[in-house]
Amino acid sequence: MAEKIYTETAPAAIGPYSQAVKANGMVYTSGQIAIVPATGNIEASDIQGQTEQVMKNLGEVLKASGTDFSKVVKTTCFLADIADFSAFNEIYGKYITEKPARSCVAVKDLPKGALVEVEVIAVTD
Repeated sequence: MAEKIYTETAPAAIGPYSQAVKANGMVYTSGQIAIVPATGNIEASDIQGQTEQVMKNLGEVLKASGTDFSKVVKTTCFLADIADFSAFNEIYGKYITEKPARSCVAVKDLPKGALVEVEVIAVTD
């Protein structure tokens, strides 16, 4: 049976989905954008600041799921501008150090005008 994950320390879902779902020893997070949980707004205007907030949000969801960044096996990263790839990697690499599998693509638009969105799959046991 799948367990829905929710924590107040990460942004609430802005649609009909869960922050994450835990099943069969794995956690699958929904994509996180740079929403500050306390305000419900994106406050950073550059890729570095938004990536920091995204990674903090993901860390909180992973923690609520009983795991952490060291157990991430796959990430999917969406950038509004591929020119931000290097700056994104600089911040991402501070949090994701075990070099999981990854996809990183540029997309036309992200919710709320975000510059970056990241989702992860991690082992929980």
